[in-house]
Amino acid sequence: MAIMYQAPSSLILSLFLFIGFLSSTSESALVKYQFDVQVKNVSRLCHSKPIVTVNGMFPGPTIYVREGDRLLINVTNHAQYNLSIHWHGLKQFRNGWADGPAYITQCPIKTGHSYTYDINVTDQRGTLWWHAHILWLRATVYGAIVIMPKQGASFPFPQPNQEANIILGEWWNTDVETSVNQANKLGLPPPQSDAHTINGKPGPLFPCSEKHTYAMEVERGKTYLLRIINAALNDELFFAIAGHNMTVVEIDAVYTKPFTTKSILIAPGQTTNVLVKADQPPNRYFMAARPFMDAPVPVDNKTVTAILQYKGVPNTVLPILPQLPRPNDTNVAFNYNNQLKSLNTPQFPAKVPTKVDRHLFYTIGLGQNSCPTCLNGTQFAASLNNITFVMPQVGLLQAHYFNISGVFRANFPDKPPVPFNYTGAPLTANLGSSLGTRLSKVAYNSSVELVLQDTNLLTVESHPFHLHGYNFFVIGSGVGNFDPAKDPAKYNLVDPPERNTVGVPTGGWTAIRFRADNPGVWFMHCHLELHTMWGLKMAFVVENGKLPSQSILPPPKDLPPC
Repeated sequence: MAIMYQAPSSLILSLFLFIGFLSSTSESALVKYQFDVQVKNVSRLCHSKPIVTVNGMFPGPTIYVREGDRLLINVTNHAQYNLSIHWHGLKQFRNGWADGPAYITQCPIKTGHSYTYDINVTDQRGTLWWHAHILWLRATVYGAIVIMPKQGASFPFPQPNQEANIILGEWWNTDVETSVNQANKLGLPPPQSDAHTINGKPGPLFPCSEKHTYAMEVERGKTYLLRIINAALNDELFFAIAGHNMTVVEIDAVYTKPFTTKSILIAPGQTTNVLVKADQPPNRYFMAARPFMDAPVPVDNKTVTAILQYKGVPNTVLPILPQLPRPNDTNVAFNYNNQLKSLNTPQFPAKVPTKVDRHLFYTIGLGQNSCPTCLNGTQFAASLNNITFVMPQVGLLQAHYFNISGVFRANFPDKPPVPFNYTGAPLTANLGSSLGTRLSKVAYNSSVELVLQDTNLLTVESHPFHLHGYNFFVIGSGVGNFDPAKDPAKYNLVDPPERNTVGVPTGGWTAIRFRADNPGVWFMHCHLELHTMWGLKMAFVVENGKLPSQSILPPPKDLPPC
């Protein structure tokens, strides 16, 4: 059956989903959306400016789909920027053409043109999100993806009475693209954001924001599922609700062993589903978020708030603020991440590769390269294994599929060129990196272990890494230098968390494993937009298998030309 959605109201949508949920038919649906990318004037923090939106909404429309459905999203670009959209966390099996990162799997959609993303939602359910994947346009072009379980399937946790999306973002008073371009010309970082937002709103702790406050009404005794998404460009965030505990039940659209916490930590790109019981005295309670940063790096450290309001409590009552962890509280961050475990049940197994075919070790570095036209004669750069990624002018997937030579080299190194004391004293000499469009070729169905190691080049810092086209298992992490002789003995190979985006701790390392069973060209990058812009990215070329069903699908006819 075909269903056409045009940003329906949440009430109608809830009824639709509930009726669909009760239905016993297992017929998969064809779900269609129309995304019109258009510029609209929006005011926040006493400033008004034109921003790029989808369907005039900020944040953009939520995509509702069911596991097993086929999703067609026609994106028409009416904005002045060429643009592409990434469906973050959707695996896109054999179908990188619908993944969306500009110049990796497609060239951007030019102004006045359209492209239809054709996606099969297979073996995934939960909360994901979508965002622009070019320049810094995801500052305003983003929204939620809600994948309901198959017809007749239920959640592996108590059924909530209601649910809500909580999308954490950032707001700049100036035009973001203009600020970024000016900073790049000078070789400097762009200015920090002026506020964080919850569902596009900064909350009443900011000027001119009384009316720009998200409020959620709850009834005492009911349970609510919050689908929390970090759409911020550059900040990991702590999130808490005054007076209420949260039970974590899912991360990155994978069910977890439930655990209760007063606060969560969520990195850019990550999603977290929590259950909240409205079991406190009727009142108004702030939901709040602010950055986690345990390195000497400046951040926008102001607190964004929304309101959890019990039914019948008047709006004149002042809300209660939660106790958020200290911005540099490494212990809270580590303890929280250590509690995340896969459900690992017969229905939802954790298929962790136990044998490893390929061991990769990537160092994360910040540095400076020569720039004669810049303010200090240098510009910031970021690198993996000392390689700063250079974006091509042709989509890498096209270059791979059609054997176009000269676009990339498939010789990305499996380890850094020179071993050193990665997290020792800060290194401020020899900060240059080599530039190149270099990819790592991976055999089909091979199992890969990748250790991401932070370094103290300029400074240590936490980095949330996102791998397109895959989920992976986070089998271990630690502080300091990874020790290949001792650390693997501490790996969790039973029920490690399964994610698509993982934080590499400040001055530490993270080990992940995945099976390369999805052929194509798949981007991997730091989800801090600042670092991605500086070159902290690379891509894997996963080769075809022997069968047609293990090979990349042919490109669609409307794929945007370069």
